[in-house]
Amino acid sequence: MTGHPPTGLRAALVLRDGAALLERAIGYALGQLSNVTPDALARATPCLEWDLAALLRHVDDSLAALQEAMARGEVGPESGAGGADPAVAVRERAGVLLGSLAGRQHHPLVCVGGYPLPAEIVTSAGAVDIAVHGWDIARACGRPGPIPGELAGEILAVSRLLVTEADRPGRFGSPVPLPPRANASDRLVAYLGRDPG
Repeated sequence: MTGHPPTGLRAALVLRDGAALLERAIGYALGQLSNVTPDALARATPCLEWDLAALLRHVDDSLAALQEAMARGEVGPESGAGGADPAVAVRERAGVLLGSLAGRQHHPLVCVGGYPLPAEIVTSAGAVDIAVHGWDIARACGRPGPIPGELAGEILAVSRLLVTEADRPGRFGSPVPLPPRANASDRLVAYLGRDPG
């Protein structure tokens, strides 16, 4: 989870269907996995402390935590099992989570760190994490695939609600300045401290 739970009508509108947003974010990220090869796993990523293999293990763990949140209504300690091929592990975990999301049978509240949060906040935060790490995967593979405009715009709106200055520089870097006409994908990753250039 990032930031503080948003409140008010604006937040309710932006977060109204976090599960659908998460489904689309997963779809984008899965598309980027097609570029992952065994040789690419040692490559650097925009997440400075991780190579591609470590980033994929993080994505696997994030997907596992989201699955746990949907199935049990709580998020415990790290849950990703990993495996010899982290890209395969991410694909498999994503498939399980997408099945859960499609059924729309999940808890309305999710306990995170002892605090109950609406599931829409958890799934929306998950969409931010998964989509942006999909972009990171594409970058690491040398095949930049921008986040589709509509999806990027929606995730940027969520990010502005969930990511606060308290999250910087720990979870995210400072926003990267961009020209005024930058596309939605570039604005999203720049807001989260990544250089889209």
